[in-house]
Amino acid sequence: MYNMTMGDMKKYMLDLGRAAQKAAIENRRATTEQKNTALMAIGDEILKSRDFLMAENEKDLVEGRKNDIGDALLDRLTFTDARFDTMVEGLHQVVNLDDPIGEITEMSYRPNGMQVGKLRTPLGVIGIIFESRPNVTVDAASLCVKSGNATILRGGSESVHSNVALGKCISAGIAQSGLPPAVVQLVEHTDRSAVGELITMDQYVDVLVARGGKSLIERITDEATISVIKHLDGVCHVYLDDDADQEKALEIAYNSKTNRYAVCNAMETLLVADSIASAVLPPLAERYAKEGVELRGCESTVKLLSNVSEVKPATEEDWYEEYLSPVLAIKVVDGLEGAMQHIDQFGSNHTDTIVTENFTKARRFIQEVDSSSVIVNASTRLSDGFEYGLGAEIGISTNKLHARGPVGLEGLTSQKFVVFGDGQIRQ
Repeated sequence: MYNMTMGDMKKYMLDLGRAAQKAAIENRRATTEQKNTALMAIGDEILKSRDFLMAENEKDLVEGRKNDIGDALLDRLTFTDARFDTMVEGLHQVVNLDDPIGEITEMSYRPNGMQVGKLRTPLGVIGIIFESRPNVTVDAASLCVKSGNATILRGGSESVHSNVALGKCISAGIAQSGLPPAVVQLVEHTDRSAVGELITMDQYVDVLVARGGKSLIERITDEATISVIKHLDGVCHVYLDDDADQEKALEIAYNSKTNRYAVCNAMETLLVADSIASAVLPPLAERYAKEGVELRGCESTVKLLSNVSEVKPATEEDWYEEYLSPVLAIKVVDGLEGAMQHIDQFGSNHTDTIVTENFTKARRFIQEVDSSSVIVNASTRLSDGFEYGLGAEIGISTNKLHARGPVGLEGLTSQKFVVFGDGQIRQ
């Protein structure tokens, strides 16, 4: 983690790239048993190293508090016992998932007798750039190993001690499986120039995955010479419809905001049909107040809650805002049409929920709202690879090409056409 000159950094990153490319070729040939052995061994190393990992994480927390990085980032950075257990459980879930590599689908016979189908293949070398959450190191490593890829991981400077410590566990686990050590490599230098090198190494890196703040994502999108799987903002909505079950509505709206603030699938704007606003907003406002959630509302919301809770008038900027904190924007809308128009204008294509008992409205919502996850009668917080049964996830993509939504094993693969003939020639 020492300082390097630009020339040294370039050489360092190119060495990682060359090693990753060779490792990707070997991992493409690996058996499912080899890959699962590596993942189980990584999990064992993490469990054995729990005290060490917690101590290294505390170093990052101390530095973070010293640098006043804010409560939201500190929350993302922190290892708790529950998150630690979830990280290991995610590894085991990936082990139990079917190996997608080598699967042949969509086989059909052509008139000339040849068979045409598609074969599931790895992407190759995946560069992953992320901030704050050190568990991403393990999630990304497990998915890349199981999907037959190699990966170069570059975490944020705020989590460097945690990431390096986890990297040691990953390397130790891989060494027990017979897979090449370079199948997972961690950039141990925090200099920003490492990112600049990684996102332009198109001769070695096939795809980039970007997870982090808006400035990081914008930089990668602007400067990368490699395709990027990303999401820029998580402006998630819950719409409480005229035909909502009000008990469900209250619980879903409450959980979507307060379960955890500093995550991309937390609700940032609550939309309420005008016909039920007077029934559901006052009790919700009281519950939010107990949690210390600051409310910013449209004119109707401010008026409706004037005797219940303090509500700041919302500005147009609030409808675009990803707060990642105990702040919530609320807007009363003219039914389903008004809700979908608002989401179309201000949403970020991440996750949006409708609470309704009207099947026709639910169908319209999931058909017409253009987000990577569209949910009926459940919390936005469930928009997650782990909750969707994908095991760990490498991120949530709002891209429209290749991978969309939580990116699990299949999202880190591609397909190629395969043809089985018996001497056919083109006439």
